[in-house]
Amino acid sequence: MERGERAGAGAVGSAGSLGLRLGQAVFSSAALMFMSVGVEFFSYTAFCFLVTIMGLVVPWSCTLAMIDVYSVIVGCPLRMPGVMAIVVAGDWVLSILSLAAASSSAAVIDVLLEFHGSHCPPTPRLCERYQLSAMMAFLAWVLTAASSLFNLWCLASR
Repeated sequence: MERGERAGAGAVGSAGSLGLRLGQAVFSSAALMFMSVGVEFFSYTAFCFLVTIMGLVVPWSCTLAMIDVYSVIVGCPLRMPGVMAIVVAGDWVLSILSLAAASSSAAVIDVLLEFHGSHCPPTPRLCERYQLSAMMAFLAWVLTAASSLFNLWCLASR
């Protein structure tokens, strides 16, 4: 792709991709923040898994957002097939892991709340924070999945 040519919507190096990456970083950071506010999240494996995966999504998204900023400013989208394949693979792996982490956390929260909050750590407010964390993780997953599909489409259309 020549300098000045437009990238596909949402593909690496485009303004759409930058928006997706910033959204991923914001939602995964919010999931980490809401989960880490309670000191008892480490009591449940699903919550630890969520923190670990969201901790991987933040640097991945921020790094690719920096590449997108550079590509948008310079006007030369990233179109190297090898790099695109790595981005697609990374997005797919993180997308699947994000969905698994968000789903398992939501299931644990549902079980905790099933007993009318009696199993929620010290206060029911922590369960509400855990719910917000799972919701933010689901939103991060949606954006990661969309990004991976856009990049796969762009890679396949070369």
